[in-house]
Amino acid sequence: MASHERRVAIDAARDAGDLLRSQVRGTRRISYKGGPTDLVTEMDRRAEALILERLAAAFPDDGVLSEEAGERGGSSGRRWIVDPLDGTTNYAHGVPVFAVSIALQAAARVTLGVVYDPNLGELFVAERGGGAFLGEQRCRVSATAVLDESLLTTGFPYDVRETADNNLREYAAFCVRARAVRRIGSAVLDLAWVAAGRYDGFWELRLGAWDVAAGALLVEEAGGRVTDLLGGPLDLERPTVVATNGRIHEAVLATLKQVRG
Repeated sequence: MASHERRVAIDAARDAGDLLRSQVRGTRRISYKGGPTDLVTEMDRRAEALILERLAAAFPDDGVLSEEAGERGGSSGRRWIVDPLDGTTNYAHGVPVFAVSIALQAAARVTLGVVYDPNLGELFVAERGGGAFLGEQRCRVSATAVLDESLLTTGFPYDVRETADNNLREYAAFCVRARAVRRIGSAVLDLAWVAAGRYDGFWELRLGAWDVAAGALLVEEAGGRVTDLLGGPLDLERPTVVATNGRIHEAVLATLKQVRG
């Protein structure tokens, strides 16, 4: 990976994240995309505009897929996948748990992933074949060998009130099979923290490509395993995800199969 792409992505993520953090205690205008639990704030759009402007200036021929702005085609065969603010509900309530995610996809493979947590000042970077890093320190997944001793994390779909595929049965099953299950409200950080060895595993039923592109690469480059709910390859166009340290992966898949039938 050329240093230019890495540098632009890191700088854009840092600047967008610092902008978000500077306003987290302020008054925010909130609107709704899909009902009272699917929020977007003006800061989502401001952070997104900052990132997209940087990417367009540096790589005008690249395509972009971003959560709020949608998809813009390009001629280079590369695509940037951007989540300008993952953890919008947290942000809207002034909870300092959110992150910025930027990934670069080429030839249908994610080659660069950058996740920035402005509240902890933590920058996660992964390049395919080059490892995953938190700052200058290489990331390694945990060594936990059994589900019973694992700390897991998950999230719920924005339409949890209306859909039957709402992750509640799965959550209940893992609560009595794992050491504990967390739900912090940011899939981007869930994946980054699996890569860092803080969590042993993560699953979620429905996400966007922007939620998983950078984080999945972090987990893989940290020595973990990422699949869909059935153990097949992750599909960024319709992502369902299981990401673990690899050691507990089959146990997580087996539990999901038992619950989901």
